[in-house]
Amino acid sequence: MKKVLILCGGTSNEHEISLKSAKTILKNINYDKYDVTTILITKKNDWYLYDETPSDIENENIKDKNLIYNPVIFLRQFDIVFPILHGKDGEDGKIQGFLDLFNIKYVGCNTLSSAIGMDKHIFKIFCESLNVKTTPYQIYYKGQKSFPNCTYPVIIKPCKEGSSIGISTAKSKKELKKGLKKALKYDNKVLIEKFIYGRELECAILKIKEKYYMNLGEIITNHEIYDYDAKYKDTSSKTEIVEDLEEIKETIYKNAKKIFENLNGRNLSRIDFLYDVENNQLYVNEINTLPGFTEISMYPTLIADLGFSLTEIIDRLLEN
Repeated sequence: MKKVLILCGGTSNEHEISLKSAKTILKNINYDKYDVTTILITKKNDWYLYDETPSDIENENIKDKNLIYNPVIFLRQFDIVFPILHGKDGEDGKIQGFLDLFNIKYVGCNTLSSAIGMDKHIFKIFCESLNVKTTPYQIYYKGQKSFPNCTYPVIIKPCKEGSSIGISTAKSKKELKKGLKKALKYDNKVLIEKFIYGRELECAILKIKEKYYMNLGEIITNHEIYDYDAKYKDTSSKTEIVEDLEEIKETIYKNAKKIFENLNGRNLSRIDFLYDVENNQLYVNEINTLPGFTEISMYPTLIADLGFSLTEIIDRLLEN
């Protein structure tokens, strides 16, 4: 029986989402096939063995006796690690580099591809090198003397955050100042993009050996931007399988595969696109190298629509 370790929680602003993702995985993993252990990492980066029921994991019922003082020794007893950690320290290459250093196998993209994918600025440069169109943008650094000269409206994002944390829109210089202040709370480098009016499309990728499984979904929300609250707190926001746009869908699949292959991606990713319907223009927006696995997350919903159960998705990731 393969010994599997689930890593969840973490120090990022997506700590709670990681716990929700872990809950879904723990409820659906095949316990007849895998010997499963869970580590819950606190926001202070303390590692605890979690031995309660999966349904209680969001309550973070951890015990002092379960504190792990030497994670390296503990990790080495497992055949594979599933680091279902989102955002900073989990999706940016840090945990991947740590595991690589000690030759510990894990699910998901490697150190470099995770780091490139997490930094929205570097990811744009990477896509531009592949001739994949991204939205027009500029970068603002903390302490920068010159103020950005923009054509409004724009969207402001911390460069290295996930789940739409710290983002806002601006239609004036005053709103831009406010948006920059908000984004700089999360990162010293801020992305200022042209605001695209159109459809937000998300492409899920599951790679099994050399075969790609891809599906396309769309964000439906009443919010101007699909931020953290719209994604996880507003029950009216939803995701739908894209049934139209056949020509655009093929272009998205082609570009998504091109990005994933050149990034040296592994196992899974979700690549997001913006489609300006009026001008028939497609832009790549960002990549999630370890997308959410919550019950409402786009990635498992899209892959499940291809005929995979959650148990089968998890199994493919652990065996691939």
